[in-house]
Amino acid sequence: MKTLTRGALFAAIAITLPIIGSASSHREAPFITELPKVDGTDFYMFNSYETSREGFVTLIANYIPLQDGYGGPNYFQLDDAAIYEIHIDNNGDAAEDITFQFDFSSTTKGITLPIDGVDVAIPLKQAGGIGPEATDTDNLNVTESYTVNIVRGDRRTGMSEALSLVADGSTTFAKPVDNIGNKTLPEYATYANNHIYDVAIPGCSDGRLFVGQRKDPFVVNLGETFDLINTNPLGPENEIPNQDSLADKNVTTLAIEVPANCLIGPDSAIFGAWTTASVRQARVINPSPSAEVGAAVSGGAYTQVSRLSAPLVNEVVIGLPDKDKFNHSEPANDGQFATYVTNPTLPALIELLYPIAPAPTLFPRTDLVAAFLTGVDGLNQPPNVTASEMMRLNTEIPAVPAGSQNRLGVIEGDNAGFPNGRRPGDDVVDIALRVVMGKLIGDAQIAPAGEAPLTDGAFVDDSFFDATFPYLVTPLPGSPNE
Repeated sequence: MKTLTRGALFAAIAITLPIIGSASSHREAPFITELPKVDGTDFYMFNSYETSREGFVTLIANYIPLQDGYGGPNYFQLDDAAIYEIHIDNNGDAAEDITFQFDFSSTTKGITLPIDGVDVAIPLKQAGGIGPEATDTDNLNVTESYTVNIVRGDRRTGMSEALSLVADGSTTFAKPVDNIGNKTLPEYATYANNHIYDVAIPGCSDGRLFVGQRKDPFVVNLGETFDLINTNPLGPENEIPNQDSLADKNVTTLAIEVPANCLIGPDSAIFGAWTTASVRQARVINPSPSAEVGAAVSGGAYTQVSRLSAPLVNEVVIGLPDKDKFNHSEPANDGQFATYVTNPTLPALIELLYPIAPAPTLFPRTDLVAAFLTGVDGLNQPPNVTASEMMRLNTEIPAVPAGSQNRLGVIEGDNAGFPNGRRPGDDVVDIALRVVMGKLIGDAQIAPAGEAPLTDGAFVDDSFFDATFPYLVTPLPGSPNE
């Protein structure tokens, strides 16, 4: 039997990823739990399937996990001192060739009310109704804005140019406030949609941009899964009560739609991508915080603290001592984590808890190599690829329109779905659960559970989402509390 290299063994890590986890990549490593504003939760990329958007690719990076709609009075601002990035590798060398860099700023207006002749600052983010126009913000006490640069080459030293608003050339974009509630924002969907921008991308034709709160798109039976898989892996799905533990949560979305020909390299229509967040090396608490200075002062070089491409890699594969290291690492260095998959434990754990689902007996697990480390040959593997953990997309495979997508993606014949990129309606938990138990082996003696309809019990498909950019649906309001 052929022996896998240390780098190739890492692929087994990647394909086992979504078996269990805390909402894709919510709170996946010890250090990132201390920095929720830069905690990446999910990453999606797919050929746009909105009508008349052929030739475009949508990239979505979600941050700030487990947002309750009623999470006031401060809600969920992004970190002004951080940089959020989406990286593109379009020549297979495991290094970024293009980076979309998001940089945020918040401004406190200092709205006051006269109390017995004294102007006193209000304690809330709003002093009245907001919207539906993006400019209807007179009553908004704290505003967020952002810039987006496209960096070609190294993320820190490459050529950087600003995206701009097609309408007027502005390079600063407004971010909608979170969905505080129906009294403050009676037309939130319209208000948020008015923050979808047509943007000029230097060196490319125009694209679209949206940043704002959305309903958490990830669907997973979270509590039961972490309680030693306290559910039935053979179903049924959609039991009552709802098995989606994130049904009442929101996230913050960074979404950009880009012409596909701006993302691919000269030799292939396939590219890989991942998202990261970085903060300054030093952060000093300000003993006398103020609106002008803030509660902390940051300095030093940017240091990556969050990394995400395919879902759940860090939660369920990387050992506890190395979880923070994985978040700090770059794809080119992924061979260092290969020891965690020499003998994968997740299939054995499932078998231990559920003897009716025997783990595959094939070692090393050569069936798991291609899906995430290199891409699948003939599907989404670029030429001369360097083994590394990232999602890869073949832009020449046509998008499947909403209503016709298969939630199980490639393993059920829908090659426009996961792991050829990832669409919101792809049920990545069920897909990976079946693959890790031997779906790709095709030998019932080696992998008797490989053809079983394994599931976490939480159903999702494309009907859960919008059919237009940014695809993820309106966030849950803080009020009324239902």
